[in-house]
This record gives sequence, C-alpha cells and structure tokens, in this order.
Amino acid sequence: MNHIVTVQDAVTAFADFMEPTDAELDAIEQEMPVILADVDLLDAHIITLDRTPTEVDERRIRRARRRALAARVALVNHAAGTSLPGGAA
Repeated sequence: MNHIVTVQDAVTAFADFMEPTDAELDAIEQEMPVILADVDLLDAHIITLDRTPTEVDERRIRRARRRALAARVALVNHAAGTSLPGGAA
C-alpha cells in the first residue's frame, strides 16, 4: 500500500507569512517579564507536586505569586499609559 503525502504542508510550513511580525515580536518582548514570572510560579508549584509543601515551599510560592501579579500590574499600567490619548495618565 502506497501512502499519498501532500506537498502543501512542506511548501507552506516555511512561508514568509508564517513568521511573526515585528509588532508581534515587540508584544512578546513587552510581555516577557510576565511570562518569566509565570514560569517561576509554575516551577514553585512543580517542586511541591510529589511532597507536602514545607514552610519554605509555601514562601517560595507566595513570593512567586506576588512577582507574577506585580509583573501583570506593571504590564497593564504600561499598556494603559501608552494607550491614553494626549499622554494623560
């Protein structure tokens, strides 16, 4: 039995329109502190998956949660500050 394979996937997999635009890359760059803070929070949670969290683990999770929330607040404040007309804050 011969399998029929389409060539369309191979042709469009590397098309220019599939790459992120400069605006999308800039948005990712602005969101990077939030992404990294979320990764730290996930790491803190992953550490405690196979054991009962100790007091140090709970502190680590609280700190990571505060950093993640602070990063989100900073991102929202930055976005709100740039989107207001006339530069009013």
